[in-house]
Amino acid sequence: MCRTGQGSGPHDADNEKTSTAVFATLLEDSVEELYENAPCGYLSTLMDGTIAKINATLLGWLGLEREAVVGRMRFTDLLTVGGKLYHETHFAPLLRMQGEISGIALEVKQADGGRIPVLVSSVVKHGGTGEPLLIRTTVFDAHDRRAYEKELLRARRAAEEAHKQAEADRARLQDALAVLQQSLLPAALPPVPGVEAAVHYRAASPDQLGGDFYDLFPIDGKRFAFFLGDVCGKGPQAAAVTSLTRYTLRTAALHSPDPVSALRTLNQVLHERYAGGDPRYCTVIFGTLEPGPDTGQVTVRIASGGHPSALVLRAGGATDFLPTPGGLLVGVLPAAAFAATTTVLGQGDTLLLYTDGLTEARIGANRTDLYGEEALRAFAADHAGKPPHTLIKALTGLLDGFGDGLDDDTALLALGVPLSSTGPEAAE
Repeated sequence: MCRTGQGSGPHDADNEKTSTAVFATLLEDSVEELYENAPCGYLSTLMDGTIAKINATLLGWLGLEREAVVGRMRFTDLLTVGGKLYHETHFAPLLRMQGEISGIALEVKQADGGRIPVLVSSVVKHGGTGEPLLIRTTVFDAHDRRAYEKELLRARRAAEEAHKQAEADRARLQDALAVLQQSLLPAALPPVPGVEAAVHYRAASPDQLGGDFYDLFPIDGKRFAFFLGDVCGKGPQAAAVTSLTRYTLRTAALHSPDPVSALRTLNQVLHERYAGGDPRYCTVIFGTLEPGPDTGQVTVRIASGGHPSALVLRAGGATDFLPTPGGLLVGVLPAAAFAATTTVLGQGDTLLLYTDGLTEARIGANRTDLYGEEALRAFAADHAGKPPHTLIKALTGLLDGFGDGLDDDTALLALGVPLSSTGPEAAE
């Protein structure tokens, strides 16, 4: 008699177990295959950055063998010089505080010396008791993003050459450029104890992005850093260099506040990034402010990379340039010499930094003469002893008077010690 629906025999149970095991094995193989050959790079590191696991995709991008990487290299060993600085000063601290960080633009080095632009996201994996165990990182190839940016630049050049932009399009472009230009400058100057600060930025044309830049920011509890400079060229390329320069100097200052060290780091980063057929460089003054406790004085340590010398306006009326010898254009040579100098600002003293758009303004009936440094010193001497915002206001009026003789962008930064103890001010 044949019986059905009475349950399964031992062979059926064995078959079910075998099917489950096969399915689990296939699933495990599928997950491992997805990890190894994913369209993005994956790696896991110990909390000290040592690479514990890395997928074949990322190894292929880097041109490295797994045996040379796992347990032998740290995540920062894969990054360029600028990427290492950013990782130490921003990426790693934020990851420790937040437990995750995403969409960070970096560059990784290839074994053959090439570089790959990437977007990096990391998350800290914790154990059952909450202790951090390892860091899981995802790396996306950003070549398409770079290609998109280059296509935007090409499209803009084509539009300029064709001269077919309508007035409405031109107005929208100017608005966009103004927003982008503002994004390259600090929104406001932070208050500095015992110091007044004032700035002014003048774009020579609303149709082009300028390359002048400035910044003022705290380093630690008692010191502040400042810089002002001028990137070679104009347009989107100059804006890219400006952004890289500001980020590098800020990062370098937090890593080492010495002005010479900051300029050396910037020189290395710019020369490394633009060492090909389209070299880019800049001039820049970088310095630190250290207000003296209860002295009413501020110690200024400053170094220059090919930039016009700063002016020191003393409360008594003496006005002269502060010599910063030995400074070369930043980014031109693989190794450049920089030297720092120190001065002390007393009550009523002001330090003025400027870009050459001011001194190279064309004057005269035929606009053939340059305004020049001596004229600037004489003009500034008439405002010695006055607050920085008063000096900047006077210089703004001077720029207005140049009219169409102002061919280049101009950035001005004045830092001074007030005569009274009414507290620091910041004016723009």
